[in-house]
Amino acid sequence: MKTSLQFCFLFCSLLSFSQTERALIKKIDSINTIALSHYNDNDIAESFNLFNQALKLSDSISDNYGKSVANFTLGRIYYFMHETEKAKESFKKVISVSETTGDNYLMASSYLNLGKILMNIEPPTDAIEYFEKALFYANKNDVRDQFNNNQKEPILFETRINLCQLYLDINNTSQALRYLSRAEDNLSKIVDQGYYTAKWKLVQGRYFVAKEYYSTASLKFKEASKLLEKRNSIDIKDKNSLLSEIYKELSTTYDVLEKDSEAYSALLMHNNYKDEYFSEEKLKQNLIIQSKFSIENYKNAAQLANMDRLRQMEASNTIKNVNYIISIILILLFISLLIIYKSYSSKSKLSKMLKVKNEQLEIAKDNAEKSSELKSNFISNVTHELRTPLYGVVGLTSLLLKNNDLSEKDSKFLKSLKYSGDYLLNLVNDILQIGKIESQKIELKNVSVNIRVLLENLVNSFDYRLEETNNQIQIAVDKNIPEFIKCDSVRLSQVLINLIGNSIKFTQGGKIDVRVKLLNIIGDKVSLRFEIEDNGPGIPLEKQKMIFENFSQLDENSNTNYQGTGLGLPITKNLVELFGSDLEIESETDLGSTFSFNLNFDIDRTAKAEIIKTKKAIGEAISLTKKCKILVAEDNKINQIVTQNLLQRENYECVIAKNGQEALDAHKDVSFDLILMDINMPIMNGNEATKAIRDFDTEVPIIALTAADIEQVKQDYKAIGYDDIITKPFDNYEFFQTISQHIQRTKSIDKTPDYKLEKVS
Repeated sequence: MKTSLQFCFLFCSLLSFSQTERALIKKIDSINTIALSHYNDNDIAESFNLFNQALKLSDSISDNYGKSVANFTLGRIYYFMHETEKAKESFKKVISVSETTGDNYLMASSYLNLGKILMNIEPPTDAIEYFEKALFYANKNDVRDQFNNNQKEPILFETRINLCQLYLDINNTSQALRYLSRAEDNLSKIVDQGYYTAKWKLVQGRYFVAKEYYSTASLKFKEASKLLEKRNSIDIKDKNSLLSEIYKELSTTYDVLEKDSEAYSALLMHNNYKDEYFSEEKLKQNLIIQSKFSIENYKNAAQLANMDRLRQMEASNTIKNVNYIISIILILLFISLLIIYKSYSSKSKLSKMLKVKNEQLEIAKDNAEKSSELKSNFISNVTHELRTPLYGVVGLTSLLLKNNDLSEKDSKFLKSLKYSGDYLLNLVNDILQIGKIESQKIELKNVSVNIRVLLENLVNSFDYRLEETNNQIQIAVDKNIPEFIKCDSVRLSQVLINLIGNSIKFTQGGKIDVRVKLLNIIGDKVSLRFEIEDNGPGIPLEKQKMIFENFSQLDENSNTNYQGTGLGLPITKNLVELFGSDLEIESETDLGSTFSFNLNFDIDRTAKAEIIKTKKAIGEAISLTKKCKILVAEDNKINQIVTQNLLQRENYECVIAKNGQEALDAHKDVSFDLILMDINMPIMNGNEATKAIRDFDTEVPIIALTAADIEQVKQDYKAIGYDDIITKPFDNYEFFQTISQHIQRTKSIDKTPDYKLEKVS
């Protein structure tokens, strides 16, 4: 009987407590609703007081939802009053509490507001994390506010438009476009009075400004202004603020487009709406001041109410606490002294250890720097020593191949020899290229290029390899691609040569397709897609990443011997990335491979006219009917023979000097039309000889003829006195083109009547 009575009493108590708790929750919800109404009516002080009451009640019964709602609007109140630190604190409380309630709307909105606050604080990129979390919670299924309205699309739109603006501020236009496009999808699902669309068009216009499409940007700003000006249902303060921003951007854009009158009109409209916005802002500031005053009064009243109670508690605890505090102070003092002593001992030991470590690191650093310098000097010297004999091999082979009396067998042997020399030269260049890429010494140079001629010349250079491997190459260039573009033709050629050479190497008796497709043309910009496809053995999926690693070899365990250093594709990948793109690969075993990449170029609309003008002015590859005297300063016997034979075959008179001193003496005795000066020579090197010649002759063209890395030479060759650089081994056509142009330039300046120009046969 007693047990039954206890059970009934407990049940009644629980029932009574449950009913009381439900009543308190209803009261909390009611206070939050009334407080929110006051907030919407700009009665900030009353709203603040009510939300604080709701917080206290929520804490008393652990009502997390009520606590989240109250903290969320308190955060908005603090943000409204420009108290950002308190606003951040309130929104973070909402997040920590809402994680237990699972309220996606409050989570997403709090992260969104935190992101907006951080956007205006350096660095703005700190806001990205919060915006991404806002997107995460807004993308969930149930995103409803306390009035059960679906807020999913508005929050997604607001978050993405802020992310777009943030990425524009840090000049990341690709990410900005991504969020701008997704915000447009959200916009289509929002019932809009014009404000959201105008805001989207404003940010879209800013994107086009960042891309320097100023005409398109001005159209978007005008569309945004028209949307707002004809709508009266939008909050006047928000409307004036947005219109002020739009006309400011429009005025700046017109100024860039040199539309002065339109820029001035837009500036007047900007100032007009800015003044109206400032009028509203003054009212807002007055409201903030009044609200802060009222809130302070509320806090003071609460503080006074508790003051007497606190005084009584302090008085009763003062005497008891004094002894307690003294005891604690003495204990802490003893502990502090002990900690200080141990800290001093530890720091002393640590200091000695660090000193030893620093000395070791300094030694290691010096050794590393010496090793790096030794490596660079070693590579530079070795490549120079390799290029010098290669010049003799390639040069002599080229001379022999021009002999019409060769048998087919001898001609084939010589072609093989020349291919081997070219292969060794490419190996040397690849090693140098990897070093430059790793040290980030490569810069792209924009010159005018005919993409069709470039491809034809590249493919023609593979004639021997195609004949050897029984392969065929087919070129396909979209007919709508502009004739001339601006790009770094050397780097682009290197990419294409590596990819075509790779396909030829791995394909026997097959077909290689080289395609250039037009992706789009916008203004003076063109986007092209390059594809090199072969029907070779293909590359297994698990090895497709490995082929882009330095010195990696495919099928190294197979019986097929694919020669190469394993540097071609890594260099190609790095160069494509230097252009701002990615090298893509599609391949399956036994079905061939396709390498592709997309590049953006400027269209050169004046190149054709300039070429015609240049041809009329200087003629195409030219020579002089009267024999020209050329002085060749070269210490290597084989190189002397090669260079002398090449010049004599083109009807030039050639004199050899074995070093810089002989070259200097020879030019003092005889006036030469041009000097080819090797840089590295005994007794007097090329640089010293060139400077000495320039002391008494500033007109004669002097061309540096060197096997050194041209990147190292070209930095100061003009200051030394050279007119140009030719790297050994050289292309014969470019060699004579360079010589002919410099001789012709000198003769045209001298206006010597004894010389007559004619085309080279």
